[in-house]
Amino acid sequence: MNPPTHGGASERRRRLLVLAICCASMLVVVMDISIVNVALPSIRRDLHASVTGLQWTVDAYTLVLAGFLLLAGSTADRIGRRRVFQAGLAVFGLGSLLCGLAPGIGWLIAARALQAVGGTMLNPVAMAIVASTFPEPAERARAIGVFGSVSGLALALGPIAGGALVDGLGWRSVFWVNVPIVAAAIVCSALFVPESRAARARRFDPVGQFLVVLTLGALVYAIIESRRLGWGSPVILGLLAVAVLGVLGLLGFEPRRADPLLELRLFRSVPFSAAIVMALFALCGFNAFLFVTTQYLQDVRGMSALATGLCLLPVGALTMVLSPRTGRLVGTRGPRLPLLVAGTALALGGAASLGLGPATPIPAVLAVHLLFGVFLGTVNPPITNTAVSGMPRSMAGVAASLSSTGRQTGTTLGVAISGTIAGSSVAGGGASFTHAERGVWWLVAGLGAGLVALCLFSTGRRAQESARRAAALFDEVEGGSAASMRVFHGQGAG
Repeated sequence: MNPPTHGGASERRRRLLVLAICCASMLVVVMDISIVNVALPSIRRDLHASVTGLQWTVDAYTLVLAGFLLLAGSTADRIGRRRVFQAGLAVFGLGSLLCGLAPGIGWLIAARALQAVGGTMLNPVAMAIVASTFPEPAERARAIGVFGSVSGLALALGPIAGGALVDGLGWRSVFWVNVPIVAAAIVCSALFVPESRAARARRFDPVGQFLVVLTLGALVYAIIESRRLGWGSPVILGLLAVAVLGVLGLLGFEPRRADPLLELRLFRSVPFSAAIVMALFALCGFNAFLFVTTQYLQDVRGMSALATGLCLLPVGALTMVLSPRTGRLVGTRGPRLPLLVAGTALALGGAASLGLGPATPIPAVLAVHLLFGVFLGTVNPPITNTAVSGMPRSMAGVAASLSSTGRQTGTTLGVAISGTIAGSSVAGGGASFTHAERGVWWLVAGLGAGLVALCLFSTGRRAQESARRAAALFDEVEGGSAASMRVFHGQGAG
């Protein structure tokens, strides 16, 4: 059943506790995307790993996350969100434990994939639990703001936590630290998180799931291997062709199903479609920044892992301060202003980074990082709220999964593209690297400009009309009530 909506101090405390449990799950899953990067040199030395092995230590995690988030969201809507959430916590905890015990790089890669399987059952499902726990639009927007702030904070603090753990306890500790957090979350979810599911069960779509994994897997693998094989390689061209065929297969097959895995009707809403693309742009830009910045600080400026993480502290601090306030602003005034601020800050951050060099004063570097902190602190809540707040309850998990898939795809693309542009110059160090990374900063600036353009396009009157038509379509097809199909809250800012 869905959680009750009556007020009262005890009910409010219960809702806040549910939000805290969901935020804890988000913290460990998202932080594991960035925390491992700091540990890679120690992993290489301890396990005698090759560069390719280190790549897959990161990529096995993000690739599985991107490929199976949709399945997890729709499964949770069907069999119960708390049940899937608890299963995800258990699998993620087991994967983390095995990562810390891995005797070789192959075992570590396999354990990372298992970690990600658990992670797919946490991110979108936790978001759906938050959305169903806070049914009132303004209150839900504030809760999603907190949830989004944890996501951004986890990305920003990952290098700091990773540097401290690696320097103090060794690389295995970056995985073991997840275990007690997950154990506590399992117990608390059993005690305090109410079970919820979609009013109408959705059937499993094996063909759709296969096509999603095929498309994402082929695209990501092609990008990762393009630097080694070249874009003109038959293998790369074949993988890109498979990705295109996968997209065509989804477009042709999914509309024919009564319960498709990829609910294409959602994309008839311009605000929802724009939210997915903005999520991809935002995470692509941030992870390109994170990849290049950690290389710049360690390989060009010779900083330790911990010092590198501390240089990213302005990003995490601003994210923690701004995200909850941004969530409240979205609830009262809509997403336009926060998205304009986020896109502008990302574009300015990319442009300002063009001037960084081996001898740039550290205060100037930290000032640039402040721009990325403003970006990350204002981008997540409006995107997350836009993606889920206008969805019917029966589609909450699918909508949240699509938002998370956009983020994970952006994360993978950001690392892959920035690695292709600047990675080969790391060995040269100094001016060689800072010259090569200029291409990455132009990319980041362009993604910021794209965010601004998408914001203006998706918050206008015509976009709102498309949201209303999409809501009416679901209301007609699924027979839902008008109340359950409320128009996207807070989108009328222009």
